Amino acid sequence: MQKILIANRGEIALRVMRSAREMGIKTVAVYSAADRDALHVRYADEAVYIGEAPSNQSYLVGQKIIDACRQTCAEGIHPGYGFLSENAAFARQVREAGLTLIGPSPEAMEIMGNKLSAKAAAMKYNIPMVPGTEEAITDVNEAKKRAVEVGFPILIKAAAGGGGKGMRIVDIVADFEEQMQLAVSEATSAFGDGSVFIERYVSSPKHIEIQVLGDTHGNIVHLFERDCSVQRRHQKVIEEAPSAILTPEIRKAMGKCAVDVARSVNYTGAGTVEFIMDDKLNFYFLEMNTRLQVEHPVTELITGIDLVKEQIKIARGEAISFKQDDLEIIGHAVELRVYAEDPANNFLPDIGTLQSYITPKGPGIRVDDGFEQGMEIPIYYDPMIAKLIAYGKDRAEAIERMVRAINEYQITGITTTLGFGKFVMQHKAFTSGNFDTHFVKKYFTPEVLHTGNEDEALIAALVMERLLSATKNTVDVSVDGVSNWVKNRRVF
Repeated sequence: MQKILIANRGEIALRVMRSAREMGIKTVAVYSAADRDALHVRYADEAVYIGEAPSNQSYLVGQKIIDACRQTCAEGIHPGYGFLSENAAFARQVREAGLTLIGPSPEAMEIMGNKLSAKAAAMKYNIPMVPGTEEAITDVNEAKKRAVEVGFPILIKAAAGGGGKGMRIVDIVADFEEQMQLAVSEATSAFGDGSVFIERYVSSPKHIEIQVLGDTHGNIVHLFERDCSVQRRHQKVIEEAPSAILTPEIRKAMGKCAVDVARSVNYTGAGTVEFIMDDKLNFYFLEMNTRLQVEHPVTELITGIDLVKEQIKIARGEAISFKQDDLEIIGHAVELRVYAEDPANNFLPDIGTLQSYITPKGPGIRVDDGFEQGMEIPIYYDPMIAKLIAYGKDRAEAIERMVRAINEYQITGITTTLGFGKFVMQHKAFTSGNFDTHFVKKYFTPEVLHTGNEDEALIAALVMERLLSATKNTVDVSVDGVSNWVKNRRVF
């Protein structure tokens, strides 16, 4: 391939283009009306307009991507993540057009794109599974019966999707029917498929994933794990590699399972096998993402492997140039997704103009972004501004560098997750490694962002509640007012 088209936008488009340029490959950008002046459009060798701002009129229209390839004589397509990256129908469309998709086969996408068929494929290799049903259930009474057999609390999950949609935790049998109906309705709305299944709910879960690479010659390797347990709305916001809690024995066992899952569908390219881990370090297969992950930079930093270059080489038919035993973990990396979101308002998007935008620099700091000062954050797409990654010789140094980088990162005009990231980095649960996917629910309150101190924030919240009821708002009950009141009166 001498020229590839990147069927995506923003930071991931730029990230792919940079690796391609290093390989001497020309790049083609596609853009919507909202992205006419975007950085990825300016960076590419060529750019093609593909439609209006809504993604269903531009980035999600496969035929427009194919037409752009023909117009520019691009031979391959890198889908990035999101949009068409896990769309089996698009993968077939690319193949039928005589083009190369830099990713897995449509067959692998289809199997791993449905949680039930993914489980069925993985079970051939005796991969550990969370106890539950192995097929979709639509009859409420039958589902309730199976839930009782599995044991409460249970988790109802959509078979066709992820991101927390179509997912319901049920603690007692009396709540089951209502929660199942809600899960089916949400799954139908989100994915066009109301199929659900049941699993036992793991109450204090860690979200651990393994990066894999497979080539067309039958070689499959894993590049160790990432811990993605800090999440909001069941979606990741902070990731790190390696995990702070895995033993070498567990790492080896998880890696083997991930390779076996990939082998079950003859996987080619970069993919991620995701596991859930309980508080006793038992791990269970969750799903496989058949694309490059947002958090791939932390893996690149601890292994020295450029995953995008490996994807392109594999798509060209080359064999992976290293063996499993050649790989080792060197150092530690942490990533913060810098979103245009307001953590104090349930992490809702905060769209606007980047009035000032200055990225951090210095030892161990990497910023993957797609914006510059004065640009608008479009309302049509994911509100991620950048990925801030810190690398150090060990976990402590990586965290220290992340805090320093957050302090140096200057963004005004919109609210971001930078303050939340600093709170996490300095929280004892995170620094100790003793945290799970409920971190936000357990430890985060909006007041933390105002006081800058977890203990003071918790006290402030309590004092504010008491003052409101006792004084009927006759005193300053703002966060700053209560915080100052607490500082002056250490009564707790």
